[in-house]
This record gives sequence, structure tokens and C-alpha cells, in this order.
Amino acid sequence: MQPIIVKKVKKAAHGHHGGAWKIAYADFVTAMMAFFLLMWLISMTTQEQKIGLAEYFAPASLSPATSGAGGILHGTALDTSGNKSSAPRDAETGSAAQKDSARSISPGSASDRDASRPAANEQANDSAVASLRQALQKMPDYAELSRNIVIEPTKEGVNVSLVDQDGRSMFREGSVDPYERTRRVLEALAPTLRRLPNRLSITGHTAAARPGSASAVEPWNLTAGRALAVREILAGAGVPNDNFDSVVGRADTNPAFPDNPYIAPNRRVAITLLNASPAVPPNLFR
Repeated sequence: MQPIIVKKVKKAAHGHHGGAWKIAYADFVTAMMAFFLLMWLISMTTQEQKIGLAEYFAPASLSPATSGAGGILHGTALDTSGNKSSAPRDAETGSAAQKDSARSISPGSASDRDASRPAANEQANDSAVASLRQALQKMPDYAELSRNIVIEPTKEGVNVSLVDQDGRSMFREGSVDPYERTRRVLEALAPTLRRLPNRLSITGHTAAARPGSASAVEPWNLTAGRALAVREILAGAGVPNDNFDSVVGRADTNPAFPDNPYIAPNRRVAITLLNASPAVPPNLFR
């Protein structure tokens, strides 16, 4: 009798799955969190803060040029010509133009001082911005008022702008009388402004009247009166009269947002800490 052979086939167990998918999923969740956090931050920041961030992260190798657009940045824009080489080529020969750099400048000469002045102004402006922000951060309600205060370096020096926002203004509507919160901000800034060597230029601006609506107050008088009110509060808080260079009202001629001159942030008073003027050569008028 032939033996019966029974074959038993054992099914191999599936191998252990790797954890690579878990890492990929964690990376995906992290990226989505970062994306939604970025979108939330963008929605919470004002246009002035976005402009300040753009200026902060702008490539240092690009040269600023005046566009004439005005506004809080006073026309500062990046030159469309792009990166500029530190050794420009001569138009005819194509060689690096080194005529000016070949001249020897003696230490302590007027040319040497003029060359170092922009760097000195930039360093002084950065220090002034830090001091002004530190003075404001001591205010109990600074977090609430931070959207109305814009501090930024400009071509002329450092701007401290008191800016209206929808739902929160720094001056009473159609009036030169500031709110109490505006007075507190100026009084908090006064000790720092008094200590800094910069002369001050105060400029008032307002938004344009919408087509078909009549302005309740003459805009030139309104902006000049608000600028004068700011000067009086600073002077009353101890800033010497000699520190003021000019007090000007610009009406609606220089909107911060030229594409929409009717919105609230165009209503502002800018206090500019002016850069030191270059020294006049002693033999200039001889």
C-alpha cells in the first residue's frame, strides 16, 4: 500500500512595516501648522508692519533709490537695476572703473569724513529706534497702541508715526485735539527725544475726502494744527524748543497708501529724527 503524503504549506507572516510613513506624516502636519501660522500672522499685521518687515529682509546688496511715491517710507524703494557690483565697468573699455578709488584719501580729510557719515548715521538711527521702542514698551497699554505707532529708519533719519487705524484714531475726528492715549505716547517718547542729538521735524498728514463728500475741516489747517499740537505736547514734556527744525502740515498731498488715499492709515503725524547734516567745507563761500 502506497503511503499518503500530506503537504502542509506554512504561510509566512508579513514583515514588520517600517516607520517611514510616520515621519513623513509628522513632517506634513508640521508644515501645515507652519503654513496656517504664517497665514494667521499675515492677517493680523498691518500694512505698515508688512512694509517694515519687507524692508528688514530686503537684500543689503540692493541700492535704495528715491521713487517719489512718498508716504511713510518717503519714497524709499529698491532700485530696479538689481544688484550693483562693487567695481563698476567702464562703458567704453569694459574694464573696472577705478579712477576715484585710485585717489589716496588722507586720514581725517573731508572726503574721508563724508564717506563714513552714512555708516555713522545708520548706526545712530538703529540705536535711536531701539531706545524709542524701549521707552514705549514701558507703557502699560503699549500692546493695545502698538498698531498706531510705527517706528522705522528712513533716508532722512528715523520716523515715529502716530497712525490712525479703523476703529482707533490718535486725534478726535476733524479736530486738532489729541486723545489722552496720544498724549501719553508723546510724553513717554519725550525723555528719549530730549536725550538724542537729532533735530525734529513734525509733519501732519490726512486722508483724502472721498469723491462726492465734502471735507468738514480744511485739510491744510487740520494737518498743520495737529503737527503743532504734537510739538506743544513734546515741548511741555521737556523737549527744548531748539530741538525742533520744522512743523508742517501736508494735508492729503502725501498719502502713505497712494493706491487708496481714502483709508484711515493715511491720517498720521510723523516725527522725524533728522540725520546730522554734512559738514560745510570752510572755503566753500570764499
